[in-house]
Amino acid sequence: MLAIDFSEGGVVEIVGRLDAAEAAAAQAFLDATKGTVTMDCRSLEYISSAGLGVLLKTQKRLLAAGGKLRLTGVNRHLQDIFRYSGFDKIFEIEAAV
Repeated sequence: MLAIDFSEGGVVEIVGRLDAAEAAAAQAFLDATKGTVTMDCRSLEYISSAGLGVLLKTQKRLLAAGGKLRLTGVNRHLQDIFRYSGFDKIFEIEAAV
């Protein structure tokens, strides 16, 4: 299950699992974002290749318009996934404290 919405301050908060079953809903939400978008990943438990695709598509769209997608609060497991997939070179990633 996945929940994605804006928190106070305009940060996108994502909670749960971003997998193939939730990718379309996450993409629909992120397609409405503009500029530089900060995504709080503290409560993101899991991301599949479909979820990585959602983030990549969003990043490409935002970069083309002069913005970007920033990921904050990324836990060690997700950091490993981003590093193994090379996504750590595509996104600005801030580790969880």
